[in-house]
Amino acid sequence: MDNGAGGKQNEKITVRVDAELQSIVPGFLKNRQKDLISIREALKRADFQRISVLGHCMKGSGGGYGFDGITEIGGSLERAANEQNTNEVQRQIECLGIYLERIEVVYV
Repeated sequence: MDNGAGGKQNEKITVRVDAELQSIVPGFLKNRQKDLISIREALKRADFQRISVLGHCMKGSGGGYGFDGITEIGGSLERAANEQNTNEVQRQIECLGIYLERIEVVYV
């Protein structure tokens, strides 16, 4: 599944977002950074329920802000957590980290 984190290593991921969301998008992305930390901590505790909830929330909110990559990663995290697939959760954590590092928001 391509969740937007593929491509060249340092290539920016440009996302066009409605200009009306400009005041809330930075907070949304900051909260996804916090989720990344929470997911890593939950994985250390094998708290798949917490990971599933966080993934589900990302799946539900990403597209609403214009971040389809977050929606896809969230869905993959939720599935992996429900299957208690540690390796896939770890892979999706890496994908989310890369996505958040490389994202470039353009307001239109």
